[in-house]
Amino acid sequence: MNIDILLYEGFDELDAIGPYEVFDYALSDAETAGNGGPGDDTESPDRSGRVRYVTLDERESLTASHGTRVGVDGALPDPDADEAPDLLVVPGGGWTARDGDASAWAEAKTGDVPRALSEYHAAGVRIAAVCTGAMLLAEAGLTDGRRAVTHASAIAELRGSGATVVDARVVDDGDILTAGGVTSGLDLALYLVEREFGEAVADRVATVIEYERRCEIARNG
Repeated sequence: MNIDILLYEGFDELDAIGPYEVFDYALSDAETAGNGGPGDDTESPDRSGRVRYVTLDERESLTASHGTRVGVDGALPDPDADEAPDLLVVPGGGWTARDGDASAWAEAKTGDVPRALSEYHAAGVRIAAVCTGAMLLAEAGLTDGRRAVTHASAIAELRGSGATVVDARVVDDGDILTAGGVTSGLDLALYLVEREFGEAVADRVATVIEYERRCEIARNG
């Protein structure tokens, strides 16, 4: 399972770093057990793959909403490329502040991230959004008529965009998944780990990060 987390200037740190850590633990091999990781067992499904931080353009780093400088692993490939991810994750950040220079709001206005999300969705790639990352999906038209959730401060906007807002921590609408406020990215990632690799793996990762899983997940059907 290959996962790319799409970063931009002004993204919220926890929206991206929380899921990254969950996915990294889940994808790690048995050697991680000796370093505080969840370990492995012979009955677990194959967990080969990678998780990366990517941007739309080539760069070495960028600055998150609270000033953290984050290194970038590479540029997001075309959705039909061999190295394209199986899952694309987009964080939120700075939406309600309306920062025109560095924020999800700024990315919605320039349109580059929404266009990339639309192209990936058209190619059949699963997309997950954390917090106001859902508003970038909305800007791309991907949540029109779809069940979704976002940060409480942007719920009215999400509903006004044409999405069917669901009161849940995480909303699984098939190829589109969304999560509410900042820490819900952990629940989203753990849910995806459980779905892909099993409950035991997800529980081990939750134990390692000392996080009590929350169960407000709205599933399709």
